[in-house]
Amino acid sequence: MPRDVVLTSEGFERLKSEIELLRTEKRREVAERIKEAREFGDIAENAEYDHAKNEQAMLEARISALEDKLRSATVVDKKNAAKDVVSIGSHVRVKDQKSGKSVLYQIVGSAEADPSENRLSNESPVGQALLGRKRGDVVSVSVPRGPSRKLQITKIEAA
Repeated sequence: MPRDVVLTSEGFERLKSEIELLRTEKRREVAERIKEAREFGDIAENAEYDHAKNEQAMLEARISALEDKLRSATVVDKKNAAKDVVSIGSHVRVKDQKSGKSVLYQIVGSAEADPSENRLSNESPVGQALLGRKRGDVVSVSVPRGPSRKLQITKIEAA
């Protein structure tokens, strides 16, 4: 049974756009590669054909997985989000108490998390520690390597 997927409205729209791209352009591209590979002759010993068919299978699996995510998605409404408490969709500026470094994170559902863009999952250690907290709170976060980090929430913005 698929678990609920939490998405911001932007994440929901991104998933819909990706599915549309995969269903249209990518399916056509793969179908064209299969057609070209068939023209090389016997498909029993045709590596290009095998590769194109594998690509088609992976594409269909990706489309199916994205459709499942959309079906089970709960979209977080920014209008109802509290502006003084960290919630999914919030932009949170935190200051590392040890290094003094300040970072802006957005708390999102796991389906749209991307640490390289500072989009943290609500299920990640930092995301979990920040959820429900207020400006000025200091949270302690256990990290895989090294001692736990203490982060102070300096600013919260609704998405």
